[in-house]
Amino acid sequence: MATRTREKGAARAESRDKRPQAHAKHIRLSSRKAKIVLDLIRGKDVDQALAILEYTPKAASPVIFKVLSSAIANAVNNQEMDRSDLYVAECYANPGPTLKRYVARSRGSASPMLKRTCHISVVLDQKTK
Repeated sequence: MATRTREKGAARAESRDKRPQAHAKHIRLSSRKAKIVLDLIRGKDVDQALAILEYTPKAASPVIFKVLSSAIANAVNNQEMDRSDLYVAECYANPGPTLKRYVARSRGSASPMLKRTCHISVVLDQKTK
């Protein structure tokens, strides 16, 4: 049986990261390709990061734009933060499950085709004055 469940839950809630964040899971894009775009916006103000994503011609840009917009909305609506003070504190792409498919090759053989996925996370924070 679990003991001290309330105390453990309270301690976990107290130590939880309270910064606004957003996640997108199972995105049909390789994490290596997403990391290239995430490196462009790490540490930037949110408005500057959105402008960079708007004009970056990569496949990951629209997805990361939506995740960043969601994190901004979480900060403004749920935690009553000022949008002008927000910046991208952390952003990362972890590999997700890989879809394994097979493609036909010559003489009746087959080769594996790995369709990779990733989980994209964006964490915002306020600038200290």
